[in-house]
Amino acid sequence: MFPTGGSFRGSRGACFAKALMKNLPVTSGLSEPHKPPPAPSAWNGRSTDVSDQQERNTFRHAPVKPKVSPKTLIDKYMRGETHAVSLLHQLSQILQFHLEIKETVTTGNISGFYFAFCVVIDGVEYKTGMGIKKKDARLKAAQLALQDLLPNLECLKSALPEASDVPPPLPVKEEPSISDIHPCRAIHERKNSVNLPILHAVRDQLTKLMNSHLEFSACASTTAAFIIQTSSTCEVVALGTGNFNSKESASSSGRTVHDSHAVVTARRSLMRFLYRHLLLFFSKTATLTEKSVFQQNSSSGLLSLKSGITLHLYVNQLPKGAAQIPSKLRLNPLSISAWQVNNEISLHLSVEGKVFSVFSSPFDHCASKLVSMSTTDKITQWQVLGYQGALLSHFIEPIYVQSILIGDSWCSDIRGMEISVSQRVEGITSLLPMLYCMMRPHISLVPSVATNTTDSGQLTYGINWSEGDSSLEVVDGLEGKTTEESPFKSGSALASRLCKAAMLHRFKLVAKEAQRQDLLATSSYREAKRMAKPYQEAKNVLRAYLLQQGFGSWLVKLSVSDNFSM
Repeated sequence: MFPTGGSFRGSRGACFAKALMKNLPVTSGLSEPHKPPPAPSAWNGRSTDVSDQQERNTFRHAPVKPKVSPKTLIDKYMRGETHAVSLLHQLSQILQFHLEIKETVTTGNISGFYFAFCVVIDGVEYKTGMGIKKKDARLKAAQLALQDLLPNLECLKSALPEASDVPPPLPVKEEPSISDIHPCRAIHERKNSVNLPILHAVRDQLTKLMNSHLEFSACASTTAAFIIQTSSTCEVVALGTGNFNSKESASSSGRTVHDSHAVVTARRSLMRFLYRHLLLFFSKTATLTEKSVFQQNSSSGLLSLKSGITLHLYVNQLPKGAAQIPSKLRLNPLSISAWQVNNEISLHLSVEGKVFSVFSSPFDHCASKLVSMSTTDKITQWQVLGYQGALLSHFIEPIYVQSILIGDSWCSDIRGMEISVSQRVEGITSLLPMLYCMMRPHISLVPSVATNTTDSGQLTYGINWSEGDSSLEVVDGLEGKTTEESPFKSGSALASRLCKAAMLHRFKLVAKEAQRQDLLATSSYREAKRMAKPYQEAKNVLRAYLLQQGFGSWLVKLSVSDNFSM
């Protein structure tokens, strides 16, 4: 299902920590600059933020009609007849994107003196290239960018103009094109076309599930989904819906789902998918191991996603919390009070489907209410710590989302989402332990895959599904339990397959297959999480950073909810 090789598709904004680990400095093998260098070996690099820029080369081109088709230029590059930097400049002219090749920083773990550059296209950074000479570093950066960019253009080939399609100049003045009048809109539409395979995959999977269970179709309006994309496939691997927190107090048995918001539900379904593929990897059968999305990473000792696989997130509603700040909000003391700014972009708490700023929450002393962090804040956390969580980090490297697609028909801009997910944690990467980084996702508005409908009878219901499931599960968000009418039920106690106890069970199964006796000896869910030292260190750094930056304190959970064992 998922190939072991192939180039990245849709992998813009690749993890800077991984980029440094995967790219050796360019040395003397560049006498023929138009030929891509051999694949580099891994090395233990330290990720750093690209905040201190010593030199910047910016290129912005006016829209021009192409004299040569993009396909022809790409084919020439693949034959080794065109320089990588030249191809980027030519594509930027034809496709009208903003191209920048900027100098960045190298890591202190490299012996010797090297230059480092990275390509930035429409504000999205690609992997960093290094070399003894600036020319070599620029070339390496361009080659790495093209490795990720060219697969993206494959799905646009039918829309790219061929040379024969370009009409002769008209003798009269032409009307300005949409790119001339609204360049940002043109870029937005072009990126949406790149997102089409993801949207189609989500719509198809959601339709398939809902057609089988029409009685739960009203739940689809809050859909969130994780999509795995390769050079040839685009597949939904986890899906969830929901909009509530449990009204019950914290469970001491780990069998109650406390947060049933769509993104949280989809993310826990993604974790089930990852556990399933870890069992495939550690199986004794070669054919099963080959089907796994994981490969061994010799440099870290952990598993990582196979080369060419990228992860994406689709949400049908703008996440609750700071992402929903009003578009008129400006971080300017002359236009709005500092107090309101703090409340809008601060951390938020979620209580029974409603959110409150941590600076104005009325639930500080209400022990009967189960409170969690807002969905926006959780996405912010996952873009730093990874979506795998603490338990899975014993086996795999952090897994990040490359892009977030927002299909909310009521949403007019994504400024609040960009501030919340990226800007609030800008500059944290250099403080994090090895392998962790602040992954800046590409965030875009896209068409919705489901209409926003409300059914009062299913208002608190949420569904979950992951690749490999024979049927979906329906959970009552307020109760934190599976409903009686759910197509899937794990037992008479109605504990959801997403609850902590179920996750601990899967963790123990993988630990057994991986022959990790140290993990099998853990006495509780909490102990297993605390043994993930790098993850816990990264989490502590993140929370201290958010507090230091003035966004408030992260909610500390009651320890009783994690003290259970199998």
